[in-house]
Amino acid sequence: MAVTETNRMRAAHPEIFLLALLIALIVLMFGSLTIGRYPVSLSEIIRSIISTNPFVAARSAADQSWLIVEVIRLPRILLACLCGMGVALAGAVMQGVFRNPLVGPEITGISAGASLGGASAIVLGFSTIGIVASAFSLGLTAVLLAFLLARVTDRQSALPLVLSGIIVTGFFSSLLGLVQTFADPTLELQSIIYWLLGSFAGATFAKVLIVGSITLVAGSLLLALRWRLNLLSLHDDDARALGINVAALRWVMLGLSSLLVAAQVSVSGGIGWVGLIVPHFARFLVGPEHSRLLPASAIIGGIYVLALDDVARMMGSHEIPIGLLTSFVGAPVFAFLFWRYEARGWSD
Repeated sequence: MAVTETNRMRAAHPEIFLLALLIALIVLMFGSLTIGRYPVSLSEIIRSIISTNPFVAARSAADQSWLIVEVIRLPRILLACLCGMGVALAGAVMQGVFRNPLVGPEITGISAGASLGGASAIVLGFSTIGIVASAFSLGLTAVLLAFLLARVTDRQSALPLVLSGIIVTGFFSSLLGLVQTFADPTLELQSIIYWLLGSFAGATFAKVLIVGSITLVAGSLLLALRWRLNLLSLHDDDARALGINVAALRWVMLGLSSLLVAAQVSVSGGIGWVGLIVPHFARFLVGPEHSRLLPASAIIGGIYVLALDDVARMMGSHEIPIGLLTSFVGAPVFAFLFWRYEARGWSD
């Protein structure tokens, strides 16, 4: 009875859940500004913000609170939210396109390509922007190769793309291992390993601008197409009978999702499992209908990644790579989801 009542409530008032999630994200963002090795209260943050207004007063050189928030914490919080939102949205889209709740956005080989690009840039001594550009470019190259391999077949299903993604992932992973073999073990190899584990420690407003612009454009287009994603969840013949160009829509949505994932990996390294498990949290709250599932997944993704990043900053004397935390949480959740769907089926 309780489950039935919850289903009725979320179907009748999905906007209530979305509004509550958005408020929770905003509250968490403000709370995250106060977290760190240098404690800053919310009142100090507000006072520092006011003091930066040139029409009120000049900021004191001794006031370190706003400098810490502005230079270190604010870009990191924005970057974590944007990356979480983009990857979670991409995961929800791909699960709908493939009609399978146990797939993630890494299925197209994009993570392997971006990881190779970032590692190669570190070995070549590129700047931070160079690392981001290299990771983003090779991530998209991996997706393009997977798409081209899938197009070799005449089949209109998504299975060829899955197999192509496995091939591309294996190829780029072997190249990544080769790069690590020839990297300097005293400096470059350590940087590569830390970058592959994922971290927002090097967040800057330049990275926020890169991810924010891509997330805004690609995410807006995916949200605009979320109604048609419901039709892709049907059988291909049924979708075509309703006037949908199934193949074109599928490739467009997969391409936009790949842009979101490439942007995330290029600025923060490998952060796995987010796009796989966050859509399930959203599906539990607002149901499987994609018009509300996609925005809910995006908001929950921002909450999830930002919360884990706060934990990564607070645990131990050394910061823990967030990729380890997402794997630590994601693996058991995925095991439960696998058991549930194998035992009961997705429709339940």
